[in-house]
Amino acid sequence: MPTPHLTIAVASSAVFDLGAADALFRAEGREAYRAYQREHEADILAPGIAFPFVRRLLTVNRSDPAKPLVEVVLISRNDPDTGVRVRNSLDHHGLAISRTIFTGGRSPWLYIDSFEASLFLSGNRDDVTEAISLGYPAGMVMPGLVADDGDEELRLGFDFDGVLADDAGERFFKEQGLARFHANERANASSPLSPGPLQRLLTQVAAVQAAERARQAQDATHTPLIRTAIITARSAPADRRVIASLREWGVTVDEAFFIGDLPKNKVLSAFRPHLFFDDKPENARLAADTAPTVHVPFGVTNDRSPGTSH
Repeated sequence: MPTPHLTIAVASSAVFDLGAADALFRAEGREAYRAYQREHEADILAPGIAFPFVRRLLTVNRSDPAKPLVEVVLISRNDPDTGVRVRNSLDHHGLAISRTIFTGGRSPWLYIDSFEASLFLSGNRDDVTEAISLGYPAGMVMPGLVADDGDEELRLGFDFDGVLADDAGERFFKEQGLARFHANERANASSPLSPGPLQRLLTQVAAVQAAERARQAQDATHTPLIRTAIITARSAPADRRVIASLREWGVTVDEAFFIGDLPKNKVLSAFRPHLFFDDKPENARLAADTAPTVHVPFGVTNDRSPGTSH
């Protein structure tokens, strides 16, 4: 069985707090930004929303660095000169990111396929929206508090429709209403939904988890680090179709919460994900008050047609 390899692409705006530099760029332009970054390139950037996620993900490689299971690639709109501060900050924080791409202002999505990345994370809404519209797996980190308790376990939470599955269920619900939606779900309980923008991400995460469990079987001291959960407004009878889809994709998750119209924040407070992915803008804004959250601007809830899958 080949060694699974999960690649995540991140923008510097997802990993670090670039608020001051970005504000200067918007107010005074590229040359002022360049001068500022050079002047401050020895000043280490503070962690951003996705920093705890990146740190923990890279820790998965700790048990066998010669056979890494995951890789993080940094794709930044900086040019190589203004990117020195980012490189210095990666080194200072001990993030083992060796591949860095500085595009000099070009769209990062141009390079997602170059590294076969199953996710591109950024704080730039336009970059993420463009990537999603072209069929790339992408998400925008939402503003919020950066909380890192220093442990190693990585917990990932996913909404289902519009994130792991396509938006067919959401479209049916919006067009036909709740009663017909539930009738349709009963009739199609064993029929899997088509993959959504982050289905490949979950599939590759599950492969890494399987490799971690295999290592544990050979070495009882090895502790798998990744834990996954689906947190969705689907509830009976619509929950069965989630299971049918996961089985079709050959994926299992550690936990699933089929909570109907209950607020997700209560579950998020208990599960404490290091990233939670949701396609609905308002849900993502509310979730960001509780946990690091990524908005996936896909499908009907974002008033745009999904792109073709890559």
